[in-house]
Amino acid sequence: MPKPRTLPRELTQPHPDLLNESHPHFEEIMLAHNESMKLEEPGYLDPETGFFVFNAKTLAGNGKCCTNICRHCPFKR
Repeated sequence: MPKPRTLPRELTQPHPDLLNESHPHFEEIMLAHNESMKLEEPGYLDPETGFFVFNAKTLAGNGKCCTNICRHCPFKR
């Protein structure tokens, strides 16, 4: 059985290079992200662009980074 992968940060913490507190929509994005995880949805609509964004829980379920520079990638440091 494969060993579970240790993630570098909590699922509620976005990748610091891709989303940080200086982003003008940070609070709104994080609210949508955390709500989507709470509701067990795969992601949310970005409040700025309207694009669908996968949440960290969905991305972690893939087991490895997909290399698409995801905002909530739980694997990259």
